[in-house]
Amino acid sequence: MKSPRTLRTAAAAALVIALTAAAPAVAQTQSQTRTTVSAPAVPAAPAARQSAEGVLLPRPTGASPVGRETLHLVDRSRADLWVPEQRRELMVDLYYPARSGAGTPAPYADPREARLLLEAVGVRDPAAVAKLAATRTHGVTGARPERGRHPLVVLSPGFGGPRYTLTTLAEDLASRGYVVAVVDHAHEAAGTVFPGGRVLTCVACEKAETLEDMRKATVNRGQDIAFVLDRLTGPRPAWRHASIIDRKRIGAAGHSLGGAAAASAMAQDPRVRAGINMDGTFGDPVPAGGLDGRPFMMLGTHSSVHLPDGAGDPTWGEAWRNLDGWKRWLSVEGTDHLTFSDVPVLFDQLGIPYDAPTQPTIRAERAVELVRTYTAAFFDLHLRGLPRPILDGATADNPEVHFNRPEG
Repeated sequence: MKSPRTLRTAAAAALVIALTAAAPAVAQTQSQTRTTVSAPAVPAAPAARQSAEGVLLPRPTGASPVGRETLHLVDRSRADLWVPEQRRELMVDLYYPARSGAGTPAPYADPREARLLLEAVGVRDPAAVAKLAATRTHGVTGARPERGRHPLVVLSPGFGGPRYTLTTLAEDLASRGYVVAVVDHAHEAAGTVFPGGRVLTCVACEKAETLEDMRKATVNRGQDIAFVLDRLTGPRPAWRHASIIDRKRIGAAGHSLGGAAAASAMAQDPRVRAGINMDGTFGDPVPAGGLDGRPFMMLGTHSSVHLPDGAGDPTWGEAWRNLDGWKRWLSVEGTDHLTFSDVPVLFDQLGIPYDAPTQPTIRAERAVELVRTYTAAFFDLHLRGLPRPILDGATADNPEVHFNRPEG
């Protein structure tokens, strides 16, 4: 498996940072060979382990209970970028405001997915795998949705990261009245279970080596997001509750490569009205002519990588100059690249230390709080028209969040 340093070198200054960027110091060093299509199934955990306490995810902050359902989508018009003999397919978790919180909480990850994620960061402790596999979300499986029409936000995870690593954000948005579609892109995560017991692993982690590879990956994810919109808002929707989606109020956001994909989706598809890139290099540059005046927010680390005039990632400065609508460039002090996902919560409770030159100093719960607060404020303002003064400038309540105002 290619190391994150290899990817950073090949993709020029952190174009993508695979989940292994946070490999723990206590990890075993033996590398694992990626399968090209699937991995063997892992037997279910023994009953005693299934009853073990899982990771405790922060509760959603909105007023609504949360429902969850999962879709398998196949785009028969496109070949898979990494395995061209197959059609492009996606797994999508839908979170939505529900009428009641009664019912069975949905699992956070399949045991096979949990094992592969931890192996990707060098952890092979069965107890850690069992704890992650025992984790439950706050989303109730198959809950009846709230009446009315709700804005839709599509979320895309980082390169190497499965969709469930954006669960804390997805649940919170749903509790605030959004429908949220969290996408797993085939062959781009440590491990994702697909129908029929197939476990697709990160073929892309082996094949993506150049800037052009990552440009194609970003554009391809943008196409994935457009396809998800087709299947959720088209004439024959794939989801039985699709009628609750307001087709005129659609946003996209993501972490790392997923954040870059949000911008790419906006450039490709006018249905996406607003977007957020969380600490991702713009592998598909924002067009010189902008995004037709649509709003966009850049939310990243307060470091040389994603600060104005920083040496790490020049694509942020270029994107800022090209954005032609409402825009914000926020950086959060004390964070690292993985802060904008569930990884800090997982590492904290699983006892996995960061093996990185610069350690994040922000508490995991605080990181979740800030990502949720600013993401929800952005979409409230631009998809609901609700005033959100927190986006006007720095506040005493959130001193970690810096508003960068470069010229352009």
